[in-house]
Amino acid sequence: MLEYPSCRVLEQAMEGNTLPYQRIRAAVERAVGANQTLKAIQRGRARVVFVARDADRRVVAPVLQAARERGVEVIEVSSMAELGRACGIQVGAAAAAILEESG
Repeated sequence: MLEYPSCRVLEQAMEGNTLPYQRIRAAVERAVGANQTLKAIQRGRARVVFVARDADRRVVAPVLQAARERGVEVIEVSSMAELGRACGIQVGAAAAAILEESG
């Protein structure tokens, strides 16, 4: 049986039976894009961060570092295009986050 990297990523990213794209799509509040995701992490609002495997590492490195420093869960997903679609935008997204709901 052949293993495809994108399938392996999705299997690794599964939590229970919920795929990561479904989680970000269903989020009440989210940050989309590396800059907005980084700001959300720095402000303590990010619960879960999603990073696209095909994103430029120079773009997502600050997001990954901030998430690691603050103990925020990071889930790698297969593509920027899919992450963008899951966030409801017409272009790819290097990163996104599910945010704590504001009071």
